[in-house]
Order: sequence, then structure tokens, then C-alpha cells
Amino acid sequence: MKLVLFQTSPSAEILPGALTDRGVVDLSAAVEKSYTPQLTMQGIIDDFDRLRPTFEKMARDDNATPLAQVRLRPPLPRPGKILACIANYWEHAQREARPLNMFMKNPDAVVGPGDTIMLPEYTVPWIFMHEAELALVLRGPSKMVKAKDWQGAVFGYTSMIDVSAREEGRKTWPAFPNTSWLGKSFDTFGPIGPCIATADEIKDPNDLVVRFWNDGQLRHNYNTDDMEHRVPALVEFATTVMTMNSGDLIACGTNHEGLGALQDGETVDIEIQNIGKMTLKVSDPLKRKWERGVYMGADSTNLEAVRRHRPQ
Repeated sequence: MKLVLFQTSPSAEILPGALTDRGVVDLSAAVEKSYTPQLTMQGIIDDFDRLRPTFEKMARDDNATPLAQVRLRPPLPRPGKILACIANYWEHAQREARPLNMFMKNPDAVVGPGDTIMLPEYTVPWIFMHEAELALVLRGPSKMVKAKDWQGAVFGYTSMIDVSAREEGRKTWPAFPNTSWLGKSFDTFGPIGPCIATADEIKDPNDLVVRFWNDGQLRHNYNTDDMEHRVPALVEFATTVMTMNSGDLIACGTNHEGLGALQDGETVDIEIQNIGKMTLKVSDPLKRKWERGVYMGADSTNLEAVRRHRPQ
């Protein structure tokens, strides 16, 4: 099942729904009303086993509103926590895996489908880049989960664009020294969506194609099989450090070979296999300009990048 939050007009209430081939089916009649859309979705996650038969019947039998007639909102408007992996992809390198590490991204950075990534009005020499990533949606409370038990802690999956500010003179990884959290935490720097695909929709989270376009130019095109540390290890690592609650996110990192600049007036799309596609705009009040295209030496849009490159 693909769960969404949606509106039928800009002033309408934000409601929970199921994204189907026919459009969006309103699920709100089966859900206890909460104070915020975030709490509504968290409640659905916590109570999904009981709600699922009703949801499935509604998704099959109830009227659907065509997708073009609704506005999808971020499926988790204000997660309690966003943990994001640092690097975590082989990117054609034959070497030892780097140590697993994560940083915390500002939950208030979240926006969703149809929204605008706003570049900050800072005059420091930064360049702003996209990182297209698979994100795990946690079910909690989850603490000290072993890798072999990871599935019990993962409710589903969504996509995230980890928008990142970097020093303009360093157009490749890593982020500018010691400020990764700040450079990734500006408002609107955490687009997620278009839905939460429940765990049963994804046979193997380490076999999904991630794609990202900038004004129609394909930049990211890689397979999550290329992760240095795979999804079970990410769940174990995160829950060893802290308790992960329902609706918390773990972003799995990106293939940096597809990095390029984001700048004023552009339209970007992210699509992950079996999850879906969402589109956002980019706005820069300072109208800065950077070289257009992919900056890394190896290009993740090459067909080889969607094949396995894990060292054997």
C-alpha cells in the first residue's frame, strides 16, 4: 500500500489517503483524528496491522480522486528525527568499506511534492547540491535492533532529496569541514515523498533504482545494491545509538557521482522504483549561477552505475 497525505484545495484539511492506480482514496473515515497530519500518520504506522484490512477494502471499493485534482503533501511533515548516512556508496571504488556514520538533519527542513526548494540568502561561497536517496520509515519504539531483525523496525520507504550546501571551491564530497549538519538543515532542504510505500511493496530495499532529473537532465541513476552498509546494518547502527520512534527516518546516503548544482528557476524530479516520483521547483532570491551539469568525474547516469559494483 502507498500511503499519502493530501489536500483537495489549498485551504482544505490535510487528509490521509491511499495512492492507487485510480487516484487518491480518502482514508480519513477509518482513522482517529489527530492534532496534526504528522501525528495522524504516526498513528497509522502504530495501528497499521489493525487498520490494514479496512484500508485495503477502501482502496479497492471507495471512490478515488484523480491525482491531478489533489495536492500531495509530504507524507511525514515533521518527523521526530531524520538520520542521514554520510556517503555509504561504493561509487565504483574497489576498497574497504568506510566506517558507517550518520548525521542528524533538521526535521523542519521537510517539504513535499510540488513544493519549492528555497536556497538561503547567504553570501558565503557555497554551492547547493542535490542528493537523491532512499529513506527508511521507522516503526517504533525501536531500540537495540539486531541486523537480522531489521524488518520489524521498518514500516516502509520513501524518497528524500538531501539538499546540501558545500564550499563552492570543493564541488565533490565531502561537505565543507565540520558543518555538514548546518549545510544540510536549511528550511526546505529535506524534500520527502511522494508517499510511504509500506514494507510489503518493496521486495528488497537493496535492489531499487534511484533516479533524479534537473530540468530534464538525468543526473542520478543508480541502484541501492551499491550501498557500502546495507539496510539491516543501518537499522542496527541507528537503534544502537538512540531509540527510533514511529515516523522517524533514516536516509541511506547517495551515489555522489551524480552531483550537480541546484539554482533558481529549475525543476527537479526524484523517482525511486516501486515508490514513485515527485517534482519540486528551485528558487534562489540571490539568483546565483553555477556551471550546469554533473560535477563528479565518474558519471552515475552511465548504465554501468545501475549495476553492482560492490567489491567481490
